[in-house]
Amino acid sequence: MTEAPDDKPVFSAELFPHRSLGRKGFCVLLFLAALGFVPNVIYFAANGAWPIVLYCLAAFAGLYLAFRLSYRAALTRELVSVSRLDVSVTKVTPSGRRFEVHYNPFWTRFTVDRHAEFGITRMALAGGGQRTEIGAFLNPDDRESFASAFRQALATVKQRI
Repeated sequence: MTEAPDDKPVFSAELFPHRSLGRKGFCVLLFLAALGFVPNVIYFAANGAWPIVLYCLAAFAGLYLAFRLSYRAALTRELVSVSRLDVSVTKVTPSGRRFEVHYNPFWTRFTVDRHAEFGITRMALAGGGQRTEIGAFLNPDDRESFASAFRQALATVKQRI
């Protein structure tokens, strides 16, 4: 099946959250944390302070769990595409569920909320009685570059009448 010339994407982006600590860094962090916890656990266990041993183990488990949940949340994706006939946003949750929204590019409004100190705080598409927030997990610099590129793509599509 071939695409119509008007349906070729003018803009396409995959948005995903940034994680600065990779798998190797995660292992090193856990190793260093274990080096800090193990002597304390041994000392307090030898002196009969079992509640403190349990607290140390719970703290280590909490650290591990927090990072695992953070890495799971990093599986979130948003696919944004603009063509002459369609603006589509596909959101993929960490569990793999997909939510897709389509807009008519000629009636789509791209709104950006700005804060004087922090820059862009929120981006959303609106039109046809629906509203979709996009890029909520992006850092401020990535929001700025995405907003600029997306706004330009939307303007290009609207000019080609």
